[in-house]
Amino acid sequence: MPIQDHPLRFRLANELHARPFPNVAAPAQAIFLAIKQPKDAAKRDRGLDRAHLLALLDRFGADHPAPDATHFFGDLGKFRLKWEQHTEFVTYTAFLPAGDARPFDPSAWEVFPEDWLAKAPGVRITSAQIRIETAKGMDQDVADKLAEWMVPESLAVSHVLDETAVIAGDFRIDSNGHMRFAVFCKEGTDSRRIGRIVQRICEIETYKSMSMLGLPMARDISTRMGEMDESLAELVNAMTGHLAKPDETLGQLLAISAELEKLQTQSAFRFGATGAYEALVNQRIEVLREVRFMGRQTFAEFMMRRYDPAMRTIKATERRLLSMSERAIRAGDLLRTQVDVNRSAQNQDLLASMDRRADMQLRLQKTVEGLSVVAISYYAVSLVVYLISPLAEPLGTSKTTLTALAVVPVVLAVWVMVRSIRRSMEK
Repeated sequence: MPIQDHPLRFRLANELHARPFPNVAAPAQAIFLAIKQPKDAAKRDRGLDRAHLLALLDRFGADHPAPDATHFFGDLGKFRLKWEQHTEFVTYTAFLPAGDARPFDPSAWEVFPEDWLAKAPGVRITSAQIRIETAKGMDQDVADKLAEWMVPESLAVSHVLDETAVIAGDFRIDSNGHMRFAVFCKEGTDSRRIGRIVQRICEIETYKSMSMLGLPMARDISTRMGEMDESLAELVNAMTGHLAKPDETLGQLLAISAELEKLQTQSAFRFGATGAYEALVNQRIEVLREVRFMGRQTFAEFMMRRYDPAMRTIKATERRLLSMSERAIRAGDLLRTQVDVNRSAQNQDLLASMDRRADMQLRLQKTVEGLSVVAISYYAVSLVVYLISPLAEPLGTSKTTLTALAVVPVVLAVWVMVRSIRRSMEK
C-alpha cells in the first residue's frame, strides 16, 4: 500500500506472539527452573542471561536466538527447551518424554549440566518437576497416585479447562529441592491445550515465588515502623503541652519523616512488583476454570488460605508506611506552625522592648539636649564677654553687668540653634 508504516508497527504486532505456548503430548515431563539475581535484578546485565543460554545451546549444537530475543524455543535432541527472559528473572523449561523411570525421578534434571548450573548469573528462585500423564482410569486412581507422590495436607487438586484435565500440586519443596506438579489429561486432549496447562502451572509457581519476596521486607519494615510509631506518638503527645525545646522536637520529627521516606523509597519497587505478581497469579488460576476434584481444595482455595494472608500483610505494611509518613508530615507542619507563632510572639515582645528603649533614649536625649544648651551657652557667654568687655568703660557700666545682660540672649540663641539642628536631623 502507498502508505508508510509506523517504525514500531511490526515490533508491536510481533510482541503479541513473542511467547507462544509449547505443544506437549502426554505422557511427558517438564523440568522448570527460574533464575534471579539476588539484588537489583531489574537493573541486571541481561547480556549475562543470553550468554548463559548460549553456553547451554552450544553444548547441544543448537541454533542461537536473535540478538535481541527475549524468548527461545528449540529442539536440543534429547529434549526441547523453552527460555524466557523477564523483568527480574529468566526461566528454563525442558520438555522430555516421561520414560520408564519412576515418577519425579531426579535424574531428569541431568538435562541441565551441573557445571553449567554453577555458572548461572543468579540464584534459583524456584524449580519444579511436572509429570504429565493420560488419565486412563477412574478419579480414584488419580487420587491414589497423588497420595503417594505428594503431601496430602497441602495438596491442591482440580479439574481444569472444561474438565479435560486434572492438575495437582502440594507447593512443597521435595527432598531433591524441587516443587512437584502433576497433570492428568483425558485421552485425545490436544497437545496445545496440554502445553497451555503446563505453562500456566509454571507461571503460577514463578509469580507466586516472586510475589512472596515482599514478605520478608514487609516484616522488617513493620518492626522498624513499630519503633518509630512509638516515638512519633510521644512527640505528637508532647505537642499538646508546653514544649521546652520546640526546635529540638521539630528536628526529631524531621528525622522520623526522612527515615520513613527512605523506607518508602527502598520498598516501592518490591511492593509494587508484589502487587503485579499477585494479580498474575490470580489471573492464571482464573483462566484454568477450576472445578472441584473429589472434594479436595482447588488451587484458588489453597491460595486463599496460604497465599493471600502474606499478600494482605504486604499491602497492610505498605498502607501503614504511607499513613505514618503522612502523620509525620502533618505533625511537622503543626509544630512548624507552633514554632512560627512562638517566634512571632517573641518578635512582638522584642519590638515592644525596642520601643521602650527608644522612648528612654529620646528622653535621655532631651535631657542631654538641655544640658548641652547650658554647656554651650556657658562657653558662648564667655566668648561674648571677651568681645564686649572693652565696651564696659565707655558705656559707664561694669563687666559683670554686661555679662549678665549677655546671658539671656546667648542662651536663647543657643537653644534655638540646638532645636533647629534636632529638627533637621528628625526630617
